[in-house]
Amino acid sequence: MRPLKIIIAVALLLCLFPLPYGYYELVRLGGMVCFAVLAYRSYQQKQEEWTVAYAALALLFQPFFKIVLGRGVWNVVDVAVAGLLLWTVWKEKGKTE
Repeated sequence: MRPLKIIIAVALLLCLFPLPYGYYELVRLGGMVCFAVLAYRSYQQKQEEWTVAYAALALLFQPFFKIVLGRGVWNVVDVAVAGLLLWTVWKEKGKTE
């Protein structure tokens, strides 16, 4: 799951730049799918806290019923979520070594 987390983190950080609107829609859709997969994997591993967190992020990023937060707030959310994902990658790396 590490590559998935890194890819979505990088995609979220790229949202800080002025890109075509289609990119943001793609990130929302991809984020929803990735967070749903992460929620399911966390559920399988009986990690209830992460299951809830990833499911909430899947709902936040879903593109069908948009949550309007404004660009500034979305930038903060994108950086915070990317940081969280990269932190979990770093934390998992420490466990495997």
